[in-house]
Amino acid sequence: MGGTYKATGINLKSMPLGESDRLLTVLTREFGLIRVVAPGARKHKSSLGGRSGLFVVNQLLIAKGRSLDKITQAESVQSYAGLSQDLKKLTASQYLAELVLFQALSEQPQEELFCLLTEHLNRLEKLPGAATLASLAHATFHLLALAGVAPQVRLCCVTQQILVPNFADPSWRVGFSAVAGGIVSLAELDQLTPLSATQSNAGKSIIRDQVKPGQPEGRQVGHHSGFVRESAPSYPTARSPKKNAELHLQLNATELALLQQLSQPDLIQPDGTLAQPQEHPIEQPLPEQIWLSIERILRHYAQYHLDQPIRSAALIDTCFSPLPQPIPSS
Repeated sequence: MGGTYKATGINLKSMPLGESDRLLTVLTREFGLIRVVAPGARKHKSSLGGRSGLFVVNQLLIAKGRSLDKITQAESVQSYAGLSQDLKKLTASQYLAELVLFQALSEQPQEELFCLLTEHLNRLEKLPGAATLASLAHATFHLLALAGVAPQVRLCCVTQQILVPNFADPSWRVGFSAVAGGIVSLAELDQLTPLSATQSNAGKSIIRDQVKPGQPEGRQVGHHSGFVRESAPSYPTARSPKKNAELHLQLNATELALLQQLSQPDLIQPDGTLAQPQEHPIEQPLPEQIWLSIERILRHYAQYHLDQPIRSAALIDTCFSPLPQPIPSS
């Protein structure tokens, strides 16, 4: 890089440093994840004050340092000001930033990840507030796909049979297992549920033995910023018996249909409505609670496969969970 280098990056994390500086964690196109000092950014009239804000995209000139590099010049390209004006959108954006921090690499280009994040932040900012959860779920799935750990949502992870939502039967259900890597038939889910930490190695063998030879390793999914990959599951072992309730779930037809839509490049139209799939149209408008259900499915799946807690998820619950109904007076 030499004494100084240029980079285009988006601020994902910020913390005070010293008396007036800020330490920024920045995702750059050219060098991946970097930590740099914004000198004097906390001073009232600092030119770096606004440029060191969360989700601001800057063209940076950075000087190499012994321990930490320092920003010597910054020119803002995009700020996503609309995100900070809506608490729900800001919380969803912080959620996405956490996922990116889990998977971003340092000292190598991260062009795809940078473009994917900025594209979804742009959509989140522009879409109606009612579409925030749907936009979050869409972005989460794409980030998981780019990381190579997206859930398998069309074929049963064990039998490799296509599972199609049955809207005609209100009681129809399909299994979802983070352990197996996606959707499974209910019969197979019953066999996966008893897995525990003490049975993890045996359970891992059982799952793999049930997968048919020649299972596809993944497929490319088109996306505006290039492509993301929806990979076959890696079949990790169960971590703890306490998590089985979150790792092994049952989905109804609408939930499965929505999960199957998430790999598409475009999910939400500018007016906030769902772009309808041709194979099985979904009745609209969809209640916000079903999107909260989809987010929680992806949340538990991501936390399991990335082996990291998504701390912003607690704020998602606070922002979107329904308020308790008042007790009627007697």
